[in-house]
Amino acid sequence: MAAMHDVGDYQTEQTLETFGFLPKLSPQEIYQQIAYILAQGWAPAIEHEHPSSAFNHYWTMWKLPFFGEKDVNAVAGQLEACHRAYPDHHVRLIGYDNYTQSQGAAFVVYEGRA
Repeated sequence: MAAMHDVGDYQTEQTLETFGFLPKLSPQEIYQQIAYILAQGWAPAIEHEHPSSAFNHYWTMWKLPFFGEKDVNAVAGQLEACHRAYPDHHVRLIGYDNYTQSQGAAFVVYEGRA
């Protein structure tokens, strides 16, 4: 067993949202998460922010939340449109639960460049 003075520092890396500790989601897994958000009746919303200020304040919303949206492809298309418009920003998807008045899900789909 290693002595305490032989153990290195605990290295942490800031994570972004719900799945930040997991490997990046594949496109299919992202579609599955969008489908889950829609199946729960949550309103999808997209936010974006430059990595340099992602932890300092609220992120900017891309359009309004997509209340009543049922089409996975429409949400995925808006995620891609936001990423094309802001290629150096983090882009995250949020599922707003109107019953609990909170976020039911939130995860980064595209990571920007610092």
